Amino acid sequence: MILISTESAQPEIDLAALVETYSRLLFRVAHSVLRSRAEAEDIVQDTFLRVIERRCSLDAIHDMRVWLIRIAWNLALDRRRRIRPEQMDESFAESLAVNSVPADERLEQTQRMKAVLRAMEKLPKPERHVLLLSAVDELGTMEMAKVLDRSESAVRALLFRARARLRERLEVKGGER
Repeated sequence: MILISTESAQPEIDLAALVETYSRLLFRVAHSVLRSRAEAEDIVQDTFLRVIERRCSLDAIHDMRVWLIRIAWNLALDRRRRIRPEQMDESFAESLAVNSVPADERLEQTQRMKAVLRAMEKLPKPERHVLLLSAVDELGTMEMAKVLDRSESAVRALLFRARARLRERLEVKGGER
């Protein structure tokens, strides 16, 4: 991915190859946090701008994939802090519902998704973060640990607690209906 120029000591980056390889993954990471396609696309662009800005120190990066994910993750979290949860793209929950079902089932699915998203918002931040990252299928616990700057065992414990707490909150809420 990094090409060394013979004319200068600065490495040249194959930005097109990086974009081709990582843009979809970075989009999913940002989208899991921001729930907005447009915002997630902006984060992906900002991530690659950071690559260009840091092109002189890219040779010191040991794991380009984790480094890029961490940049996208942190940029998305920064942007998220400026957005109230109720301001997030309402179509996100609707986009998660299956299109091939009747309208009444789709509406019910959308309502369930909104309930899950609201319950996730109430989780402690570390649990919410590990749950969001776990939703990006390609990330293992080792990569999540690197992105979150935690041990793998801490990530597994947070993930277990987050899922249990979320399940408990949703069951209580489901019983209230």
